[in-house]
Amino acid sequence: MTAIDTADLRASAGRLFRRKQLAGFGLLAGVILYLAYAAVAFDIAGLMGRARWDNAVVLASDTWSYKTHVERQHRSGDIEIAIEGERRGTYAPGTSPDWIVLGDTVTVDLGHGATARLLPGNVTELDIPGHGTARMALQGRSISGDFGEVPPDWISASAKRVMITLPGARVTMTPARTEIFRYFFGWDLFWFTLDSPYFGHGPAEILFGPRIDPQRGNIAGAAHDWWTNAVWHHKDVAWAIGETILMAFLGTFGAAIAALPLAFLAARNFTPVWLLRGAVRRVFDFIRGVDSLIWTIVLARAFGPGPLTGALAILVTDTGTFGKVFSEALENIDGRQVEGIRSTGANAVQRARFGVLPQLVPVLLSQVLYFLESNTRSATVIGAITGGGIGLLLTQAMQTQKDWEEVSYYILLIVLMVMAMDWLSGRLRARLIGRGSAR
Repeated sequence: MTAIDTADLRASAGRLFRRKQLAGFGLLAGVILYLAYAAVAFDIAGLMGRARWDNAVVLASDTWSYKTHVERQHRSGDIEIAIEGERRGTYAPGTSPDWIVLGDTVTVDLGHGATARLLPGNVTELDIPGHGTARMALQGRSISGDFGEVPPDWISASAKRVMITLPGARVTMTPARTEIFRYFFGWDLFWFTLDSPYFGHGPAEILFGPRIDPQRGNIAGAAHDWWTNAVWHHKDVAWAIGETILMAFLGTFGAAIAALPLAFLAARNFTPVWLLRGAVRRVFDFIRGVDSLIWTIVLARAFGPGPLTGALAILVTDTGTFGKVFSEALENIDGRQVEGIRSTGANAVQRARFGVLPQLVPVLLSQVLYFLESNTRSATVIGAITGGGIGLLLTQAMQTQKDWEEVSYYILLIVLMVMAMDWLSGRLRARLIGRGSAR
């Protein structure tokens, strides 16, 4: 190689390196410009300015905790103490948790050294460590407050509403009522409601202790009261999960049964007539091209709400997908096996049964079981639209804007359900197809 050739090679390498550098910088600049455009187009700054972080904190705490309400009606002076505001979680008149002292003045321990006092005359006082005493009083239809010279940012006050947010507690006063909320970790009333004789008794007492309810055995009575819990509705939740799994099962396997014969019409090696083959393939494209949620809305208008409508929506959508997958699998089968069956004098049905299906079954089972797992998740969303399954309960709990602990419960059950279906489908694939291992 001459000196000139070496110089040309170095110059060519330098140009190539610079082009790659420019391409890298151009890509980075394009990403930055796109992000800047997205920030302006979606008004990210305005969105952040409108965000209510205090509401987000309250919502997040509601998912992993429960709150006890202490409510005083200003017109009547009645005091009501309830867990999550539930009727089955309301304490009987004259009774309260040990951190509430009843009397002419109701004293509430708010935790972290803070105390609230509901005084006669619709006056509420709070002793707050590091701040002193905050005082609110109802005068006519307006609220007057004494919060110090400069109220801290955790006090929101107006003439019609005062809200004081403390660690683990919240106090709200309006012209109609004063409400005190104290938060505790866990999901109270999950096992038993206040009207159950088993409320407040631990597992050891129920399993090994003396009979709590004279009319029932401890285990049978506790199981019945938990199953029929009027706050958490365990029986309804179990039924809803069963509906969700049934929707996924019927829709998935119904689609596989419908798509298998149609797949023969879409396969090149089984349907030589291109017009018929093309028509069937376009039907598959149309069916799977429309999202399952759209099919859900259409079918709900046609057949009304219910789990069966959700199963039909899954069936319609997956028929198009299975038809494409099965037809491609048919086009890739080993023709020599089919010819061997033909040489024995077998007819078309026998050739399909002994020459085609044994090659197709592994693909068919693998895809069907995978879609069964996936459709279990989809059935949750579809159920929210068609009015069935765990998705309906999840939507109802979210719409109340107060039962966020139930939302967490339903989401946890959905995750466990999907994990169980994933494990089961893996076991079935390993057992039926004869390869792979269960997850």
